[in-house]
Amino acid sequence: MGRFRIAGVVAALVGVAGASATLSGCATGGGKHATQAGQAGHQRNKVANEAALRKSEMAAAAQVKANELGQIPVIMYHRIVQNPPPGDDRSPKDFRDELERLAAEDYVPITAAEYVTGKIDIPAGKHPVVLTFDDSSPAQLTLDGMGNPAPDCAIGILMDVAKKHPGFRPVATMYVIKDLFGKARPEEQIQVLQWLKDHNFDIGNHTRDHLNLLGKPKDEVEKQIVAGQTLITSLIKTPPVTLALPYGNQPHEKKWALQGASGGVRYDYKGVFLAGYTPAPSPFTKDFDPLSIPRIRSKENKVGDCKKFCSMAWLDWLKANPTDRYTSDGNAKTVAFPKFKAAFVAPAFKTSVLPY
Repeated sequence: MGRFRIAGVVAALVGVAGASATLSGCATGGGKHATQAGQAGHQRNKVANEAALRKSEMAAAAQVKANELGQIPVIMYHRIVQNPPPGDDRSPKDFRDELERLAAEDYVPITAAEYVTGKIDIPAGKHPVVLTFDDSSPAQLTLDGMGNPAPDCAIGILMDVAKKHPGFRPVATMYVIKDLFGKARPEEQIQVLQWLKDHNFDIGNHTRDHLNLLGKPKDEVEKQIVAGQTLITSLIKTPPVTLALPYGNQPHEKKWALQGASGGVRYDYKGVFLAGYTPAPSPFTKDFDPLSIPRIRSKENKVGDCKKFCSMAWLDWLKANPTDRYTSDGNAKTVAFPKFKAAFVAPAFKTSVLPY
């Protein structure tokens, strides 16, 4: 009897050991499966969170009727002077009134460099506007002995309007030529260009001598553009991102204005601006052409072509046609628009789209 009992105990112990080994094996395999299950669950949560975030972003874009494929006014200014003669100059009052209107209608200034590179970072529901100044005259910027803009120059007026309208960025693009705001000494030229740079203004090339490039040979076109670029980089070491063509006239080959070289100096711009006509297309659309970016002349709509094609007329039109105007979703990483406009997105931005 004892032998049977002992054998039974041994058998039981063997069974327990086998069971333990089996359980141990299961535990090991279960840990691997548990890890895999955890990873799969994490991935599902990540996908769900991303979907929820995208849905939230789409709802926010829809709420403000975002349309980042819409048109952007790029306004062209020259001198801001009392009693301006016929042409492109404006009075300080007219200039201030236009800025006040832009602020009241939810426009936010951006620079030409920000526009052509698609770095349009403005609040949701707002509209970008690009303020550009040609020929670098003292009426645009004059600094006092403490480095403050004169209150009646263009930049002084812009800074004052911005103080009264928080969110209205006091930035613009200054297309400079050799006159350089009336400063002759290099030290004074450095002062004024450095002030612009320090205050987030954009300095663009307008060529050094403001010669009409229409009909000029390629080497002369490139020489003039390089001369303007060298003028800027010799003073502040920051190469311009864009070029505004003198008189808005394109050279025989439009691409000469965008890329070229002369005297061992190369230029490779992100955008070339004309002299007037219509609002500019969004940089995110197929219509955007860096070789031919239109600008709008700043003028009231009283006579001639200005009844349709100057700034007052175009701002009236954009106000009356808000679905054609660029409206931000407030997220610089996405390109938001009503989904039926998807066919107009430029291929380079397909991964950033947020149709709703």
